[in-house]
Amino acid sequence: MAILDREITFVDKTRVHCDGAGEIRGGAGYRPAALGHPRVFLEIDERGYVDCGYCDRRFVLRGGPASD
Repeated sequence: MAILDREITFVDKTRVHCDGAGEIRGGAGYRPAALGHPRVFLEIDERGYVDCGYCDRRFVLRGGPASD
């Protein structure tokens, strides 16, 4: 995946979680683990963002140094 194609999610808290299926939702038989990856908890640091090690999704803190 190219850096320009990276999925970016803007958040309001420094502690976030990712399961790789954040935007994939189904009906009654919805099973997030089957659609993504194991849930991981991440902490945004002084750079203002953190990248998921599984799916490369970037979480950016709104109002932080990386939100421009």
